[in-house]
Amino acid sequence: MEPPNLAGKRVLLGVSGSVAAYRAADVAGKLSALGADVHVVLTQSGATFIGPATFRALTGNPVLTGVFDEPYGARVAHIHIAQSCGLFLVAPATANVLAKLAHGIADDMLTTLALATTAPLCLAPAMNTVMLQHPATQANLRLLIDRGAEVIEPATGRLACGTEGQGRLAPVDAIVRRAAELLRPRADLAGVRALVTAGPTQEPLDPVRYLTNRSSGKQGFAVARAALERGAEVVLVAGPTSAQPPAGVELVRVRTTSEMLQAARAAFGACNLVVAAGAPADYAPLEPAASKLKKDPSGAPLRLELAQTPDILASLAAERDGQVLVGFAAETDDLLAGALVKLRKKGLDLIVANDVSRTDAGFDVETNAAVILGADGSRIDVPLGSKADLAHAILDRALPLLRERGLPTSR
Repeated sequence: MEPPNLAGKRVLLGVSGSVAAYRAADVAGKLSALGADVHVVLTQSGATFIGPATFRALTGNPVLTGVFDEPYGARVAHIHIAQSCGLFLVAPATANVLAKLAHGIADDMLTTLALATTAPLCLAPAMNTVMLQHPATQANLRLLIDRGAEVIEPATGRLACGTEGQGRLAPVDAIVRRAAELLRPRADLAGVRALVTAGPTQEPLDPVRYLTNRSSGKQGFAVARAALERGAEVVLVAGPTSAQPPAGVELVRVRTTSEMLQAARAAFGACNLVVAAGAPADYAPLEPAASKLKKDPSGAPLRLELAQTPDILASLAAERDGQVLVGFAAETDDLLAGALVKLRKKGLDLIVANDVSRTDAGFDVETNAAVILGADGSRIDVPLGSKADLAHAILDRALPLLRERGLPTSR
């Protein structure tokens, strides 16, 4: 794929006080190399990690550091740049900056610019895991997402403080790629209505316990977000998740597999494309207890009788009327064999074979890798990357199938 041409696109890059600030230089350099006109605003804390001269050399533009900086002659800097940029990207975004942006505080140049722009806001958080997971930070992120901000999930690994966990700045290439997508969005799914399922289901065992799985819903949310970006209308049927669904979808929340099936059926007839990225429980207690189950004083084991839950995708396939159906096969062994069985048995167009035994892909991580198999015998290997990368690969493969059926997509 050819690199995007960002000529004529202006990016305002905010750099705040994280040790990851030095990586913002790579972001600035790579965006500039793609033709973007990059202007950097550097907080006082950010300048303790990397100086303005670096960004001036990489972008060829003045670097804003103080709220009274006026390097553009008669044009007021915080209005001129804020209102002429096509994207406001903050990388890294610290917990402090996220809090200010969420609550409209404008006490430095970066936060003043944020209030003065109508451009899309894209945030790449970087901080200690405990700070990231703090309820205040999570609430601020939810508030920003609800307002339409794009958040590039931080990576997991060794942090500057010496601990391991989520909080590392996302890879530079992922940030640059996301910025380019926001600056030059594709609209090849305009006219398509997509149904996406995401997340786990919960099958009640008693009033306080349930059977479920480790699905976070992030892959399904990535598919929904990618479809939105490419012009589709999206119905997102989501089980219980801690991850935040993308703004702009028609969201239907469910709990059990039966509820997910009911919601999917209700939306199915008006949709052209179905991507079943949800992970519904395969079994449910045959007779959930009416009151909390107690331990047997004798220490005897508890025996449960489980019944199979409805097969959502097979049920939809039996009712299809030209829709393109994409399923997922989350496997721990015999990946391709298991996926092919599901592809043929359920009558799908595509299936995404996902090895969830890997520690760097599938459940509980920000990355994924898969093999996309087609009913026509095709195979596409998607290497390890972000869940957004896999989402776009799925949609890229579904697009020609939609066109073959005469569905209204943009070329």
